[in-house]
Amino acid sequence: MKTAFIFSGQGAQHPGMGKELYENYDVCKAVFDEADEALGLKISEICFGEDPRLNETEFTQPAILTMSTAVERLVKQQGIKVDFAAGLSLGEYSALVCAGVLDFAEAVKLVRKRGRFMTDAVPSGVGAMSAVINLDAEKIQEVLNSVDPERVFIANYNCPGQIAIAGYAEEVAKAEPLLSEAGARKVVRLNVSGPFHTPLLKPASDKLKVELEGINIGDFDVPVVSNLTAKTYPSKDDVIPTLVKQVMSPVKWEQSVRELMDEGVDTFLEMGPGKTLTGFVKKVSRQVGAFNIEDIGTLEKALGGLK
Repeated sequence: MKTAFIFSGQGAQHPGMGKELYENYDVCKAVFDEADEALGLKISEICFGEDPRLNETEFTQPAILTMSTAVERLVKQQGIKVDFAAGLSLGEYSALVCAGVLDFAEAVKLVRKRGRFMTDAVPSGVGAMSAVINLDAEKIQEVLNSVDPERVFIANYNCPGQIAIAGYAEEVAKAEPLLSEAGARKVVRLNVSGPFHTPLLKPASDKLKVELEGINIGDFDVPVVSNLTAKTYPSKDDVIPTLVKQVMSPVKWEQSVRELMDEGVDTFLEMGPGKTLTGFVKKVSRQVGAFNIEDIGTLEKALGGLK
């Protein structure tokens, strides 16, 4: 049996996330305390209360990274061995922390800046994202080409039957009814602040490159599958160029799950808030085990399922 730790992306956050783990496990409390010190603010209070900043990208990203790392360290403490790691968008940073490539304190400061850069690149309301249900990528691209292929793009390949598009809000709005006419069962506007993983994020990518060049990149303790290529990173020399491109390139999540399965992974443990990735994995294959872990109850269920 091979196990992949998979890490939540932005959008999975919710008030109160991590509070139960913080109060019951020293290893989790230590992660939140380290994040608070590194950031110079109480990310723990943003996670645990009803703080509106939890849904602001600049704070969402370090909050989810902190929560995910707390869960990952707790699961390792329970004796669960990780063979591969991967994460959706922001979650790739959590995967790289898990693999020993990024230092947690450096990473939590880095993703706060990443969130700020992403917000600054395209002001709120200028861009938009929508999920397209049950329409294949080729047909989606044909529709986007008919609207404006330089202003609206495929942004996420999430799982069979779900692809996200993103771009300028005007072009996304034009594409939505055309996608329905082309055969999509549903087109759902997503509650996000910008057109993530599109070329419109090039300004964020440029700023992120500067920040990445100033941090330490360690060796891989476990292989990490990248969103950009849906393949494992060849070496630590590929980390910075990959992360620079990742922020403005489509997320190949379905392809990443299939790559992990090809590597022999038959158990996926989702670290962090929500169960979105667990759902995606199950849509890729019902032949693998997938568990989400975000509190004591889901931890115990996952551990029971692994026995």
